[in-house]
Amino acid sequence: MYSWSRVCCVLGKTSHFIHIPRGLQGLPGVSLRTYANQALDADVTVIGSGPGGYVAAIKAAQLGFQTVCVEKNETLGGTCLNVGCIPSKALLNNSHLYHLAHGKDFASRGIEVTGLCLNLEKMMEQKSGAVKSLTSGIAHLFKQNKVVHVPGFGKITGKNQVTVTKTDGSTQVINTKNILIATGSEVTPFPGIEGSVWQRLGADVTAVEFLGHVGGMGIDMEISKNFQRILQKQGLKFKLNTKVTTATKRPDGKIDVSIEAAAGGKAEVMTCDVLLVCIGRRPFTQNLGLQELGIEMDNKGRIPINNRFQTKIPNIYAIGDVVAGPMLAHKAEDEGIICVEGMAGGAVHIDYNCVPSVIYTHPEVAWVGKSEEQLKEEGVEFKVGKFPFAANSRAKTNADTDGLVKILSNKSTDRMLGAHILGAGAGEMVNEAALAMEYGASCEDVARVCHAHPTVSEAFREANLAASFGKAINF
Repeated sequence: MYSWSRVCCVLGKTSHFIHIPRGLQGLPGVSLRTYANQALDADVTVIGSGPGGYVAAIKAAQLGFQTVCVEKNETLGGTCLNVGCIPSKALLNNSHLYHLAHGKDFASRGIEVTGLCLNLEKMMEQKSGAVKSLTSGIAHLFKQNKVVHVPGFGKITGKNQVTVTKTDGSTQVINTKNILIATGSEVTPFPGIEGSVWQRLGADVTAVEFLGHVGGMGIDMEISKNFQRILQKQGLKFKLNTKVTTATKRPDGKIDVSIEAAAGGKAEVMTCDVLLVCIGRRPFTQNLGLQELGIEMDNKGRIPINNRFQTKIPNIYAIGDVVAGPMLAHKAEDEGIICVEGMAGGAVHIDYNCVPSVIYTHPEVAWVGKSEEQLKEEGVEFKVGKFPFAANSRAKTNADTDGLVKILSNKSTDRMLGAHILGAGAGEMVNEAALAMEYGASCEDVARVCHAHPTVSEAFREANLAASFGKAINF
């Protein structure tokens, strides 16, 4: 049985897919020469194999381009698959199951467990197995789609050239017609400390947040308040409107964290065993050769691009975390696909208002489109429809009724403007909202779609009923 004492968490501010006719599928492919000390020739060279990079590479190959993907790490998949999205969700899911069994939840369902213990080594093994399966899956997809993987650090050494430095110091030159930068981002450093991740395994957690609410930027305030209330019931503590000034590791291994009010004030020191740093990420653009080519970064370290993802050098493109917009894996994937479709002569379009956001707690929080506060700020007249999961039959049978669905629609046209969901499975349900918004659906459109019963997603339909007609059926 593992016991965790106090943990201090520092929380920060946190497409269209088209078919390209064969006649538009890029320039004629160039055969790749892969024997030693010879330059490779390619139509498209992608630097980085995270969600944006590997998806773009596969799509480029499917469009008929001779494609090379350069990756500096030992395995493909970038931050997301190796140390970010994927391993964290494995640990979150397994720790949630442990929490259910260790707390009162199982007992309330008639499931009595004795001798329960946490085998952390086995939990980490399961996480690592999922990561290995998915990263090796990318390697298989590369082989299947004839994408050439070149391991090493890629640097742009000319507008049509990438030089890769391998771990043994040798170099590989790639002569390429197009270059796509998909190098992602890295953790924003916090002076004096290194980050570590532990959660929901018996820890006493205090979250320190610079903003005055939980959930970061973009979250609807009503959802945020309900979210905070639920987390506090779970035992999490919050210090809002508070900033961290320093963090110092003591000889005994504990960490002293100095905090004070965001507006300034008396300093306070908190002592914790583990400090989880969540102050955001920054674009990874170091040593890519951009400055030598005259490509300057913006004031946030991002690569400026036009609406076709081109830099100031037309055949050099950039997507994902290195450009403006939310640092989300699914946003990078969409950009990668439509960017290479654009290289092949296709239309380039993405509606960033239809890119969903998810907070993977339990319950989850997910949203897409505008919040109530944003609509008020923009002067848009709107209607609100809400439906609590406490009134949903499947949520009742699951004994998991925290949260609600909140829908915002245009007052005169009924077009869906935003969807905000707090509840179990919100990250899955929000995709229905994203689809509706992408196609310009009204709330009545969604309300008139038959939803299977009993399902949690019926709450989404009911909230749309409330937004469109002023009243839900089951609440």
